[in-house]
Amino acid sequence: MMKKRNVDLVCDIAELISLAEGGRDRRELLQKVVTSVAGHMQTDVCSIYIYDDEDHELTLRATQGLDHKAIGTVKLKLGEGITGRAVRELRPICVGTASQSDSYKFFPGIHEEDYEAFLAVPILRGLRRIGALVVQAGEANYFTPNDVKALRAIAAQLATMIENVQLLDEARMEAEATQAAVPKKVVPESLIRGRSASTGTARGRAFTLDSGTPDACLLPDPDGDGHTLEDFEQAVEQTAEQIDKLQRQTSEDLADVAVLIFSAHLLILEDDQFTGRIASLIREGMEAVKAIATVVNDYVEVFSKSKMPLIREKVLDVKDLGNRLTRNLLNEEAGAADYRGQIIIAHELLPSDILKLSAENVEGFIVSSGVTSHNAIISRSLGIPMVAISREQADSIPDDEELLMDAEQGIIYLRPGEEVYAKYRELDSAWKAMHNASDMKPETRTKCGARVQIYANINLLSDLKPAREFRAEGVGLYRSEFPFIVRNDFPTEEEQYVIYKKLVDQMEGRPVTFRTLDIGGDKMLSYYSNVNEANPFLGMRAIRFSLRNKDIFSQQLRAFLRAGAAADTRIMFPLVSSVDDFIAARDIVHECMSSLEAEGIDFNPETKLGVMMELPSAVEVVDELAAEADFLSIGSNDLIQYMLAVDRTNEMVSSLYLAHHPAILRAMNRIVSAGLTHGKDVSICGDLSADPRMLPFLLGIGLQKFSIDSVNAPTVQRLVNSIELSEAESIANTMLDFGRISEVEAFLKERQLVSETQA
Repeated sequence: MMKKRNVDLVCDIAELISLAEGGRDRRELLQKVVTSVAGHMQTDVCSIYIYDDEDHELTLRATQGLDHKAIGTVKLKLGEGITGRAVRELRPICVGTASQSDSYKFFPGIHEEDYEAFLAVPILRGLRRIGALVVQAGEANYFTPNDVKALRAIAAQLATMIENVQLLDEARMEAEATQAAVPKKVVPESLIRGRSASTGTARGRAFTLDSGTPDACLLPDPDGDGHTLEDFEQAVEQTAEQIDKLQRQTSEDLADVAVLIFSAHLLILEDDQFTGRIASLIREGMEAVKAIATVVNDYVEVFSKSKMPLIREKVLDVKDLGNRLTRNLLNEEAGAADYRGQIIIAHELLPSDILKLSAENVEGFIVSSGVTSHNAIISRSLGIPMVAISREQADSIPDDEELLMDAEQGIIYLRPGEEVYAKYRELDSAWKAMHNASDMKPETRTKCGARVQIYANINLLSDLKPAREFRAEGVGLYRSEFPFIVRNDFPTEEEQYVIYKKLVDQMEGRPVTFRTLDIGGDKMLSYYSNVNEANPFLGMRAIRFSLRNKDIFSQQLRAFLRAGAAADTRIMFPLVSSVDDFIAARDIVHECMSSLEAEGIDFNPETKLGVMMELPSAVEVVDELAAEADFLSIGSNDLIQYMLAVDRTNEMVSSLYLAHHPAILRAMNRIVSAGLTHGKDVSICGDLSADPRMLPFLLGIGLQKFSIDSVNAPTVQRLVNSIELSEAESIANTMLDFGRISEVEAFLKERQLVSETQA
């Protein structure tokens, strides 16, 4: 093997940098740098990534050794992958076997998996992130401490040059933007990285539903056939029949949330100001398709500017209606009036939009305004992949572009090749095998025979079928807010009772835990405008909202109690911050029981009342809460968020959202210990409850009840079957002794909990 010439390399790089000052082509210079580094260090791969401070994203800009098609397309969020982690932590990371690293990120088609040794060094100007310099080799443990020093020296020299390149590029882009008279979609990249909201893969053609441009509706082909007024009237009739059929079908499939979700479509279609004006334009000589687009876009403009949220929400309804009318007018083949084979790109979606588009057979969603938790949850329940990207990225995707969405990793492939499709067919097969319910046992036990109970999270009544297929032992968390979120007004007690009774009946005697209304934060009701908060996550949400709105709270509680008559039901209060909160809520439950009894209405007087442990203040008084409540449930998502003061939807700080933080471990242990001391049942829900890395710890601290998404049940059961309780207790005790995050991470890696779960 040739000797590495690191000293010569530093000199050569200095010479290249001096050329940059002469104005040479910058892309060519970066390529010369990686070629020089790879040659001198005798390494298989050298790459340079440039960091975008606004998007908090690294983009591959030059490489020697990887597929050159990856340049400009491979992107990493700050903290993502080994490279993203090195840049986030402002330090070099040297890994002997990359494939075994918990930070390793796989990109299909660029052949990076052939190289095990991995050294990533951040390119910095002070503490400002400029990018990363990465070398890789096929031979494991190839890089030495001297290599790290050499690469750091080179990165320091590159920082100034790259910073100047960025400033010049920004100036050029600003000049081009000033000269551009008409905005247009840019040439798309072949791969876009975003953030996963609802997992799964989807294949289809892009369709922008709310671009806000004049051609939001389909425009006529200049050379196409004209359409008569009679053609338009026939399209209106056909559209009305389709919408009526959709409404009836969704009312059967999604009875809890699909009440009249297509009513706005029908009202607009029957409005003479809408169809009448289109007809008038056609009589005046305008082509029918253009007439539809003209009127639809006028409505969109009016609705968008309304001060009333309920009116603004109808923007997508009218756009969807316009596109359906157009497709029917053009006599497209049967079924083409829906979104079969299409991936919807939208700036913003409401839960009701997701339900409607689901009924119209959409393949997946790409959103550019961020993802609210209720949209993510409802998409997961409906089995529709969703990825969030920036507005700029969304605008770069042309309509009708062939897309493949990997919503597990938040990747969108544009014009994917057969190699990428083949890879994802393998991944889909592996996923199906992992989540196959055929070997699910009616009871879950550890390797030593200890009993563990697996319950289902239920968001929509449609979740009940998979819950039964995966042999859920009951409902550990019913999120009751969805019938509220998708409607135009608060559902009545009777409407709620019908939904809750179906839930109880379909679980056929198994226990059901209702969580009271959890709105607020990013789960706001458009029809309730009494709250306008600067920080809704710390405002009028969950139990605070319920206690402030006693009439609404009482109707829900009465519906819960009635639905649970002669059944095993429990009621759980979210975001309880004190014993006083719980007692106030419990008193209202008792008032409802008294009123139902006085009215002679059947209810469950034995309904147990519990606390969702999500706030640091609740953890501090957990002994008192355990003494008062009938049960406790650890709401892991919010517990982590509030204890660590980290909004996990904020990409700036999402890397700090750590389930294995020592404070979180100790808080959960404290909650379980309090429950055991007072003889009260303790369960856990949220993402952590199905995290394979953390399962031994959770079992080790004494948790025996897990409420999870049903699809994860086979994986969780298999893992539980493989764990000895004594070993889990030892793992938990060791982890509880750690005071540093790094110690916990090192322990998890040493135990190979990460690599085992990836295998």
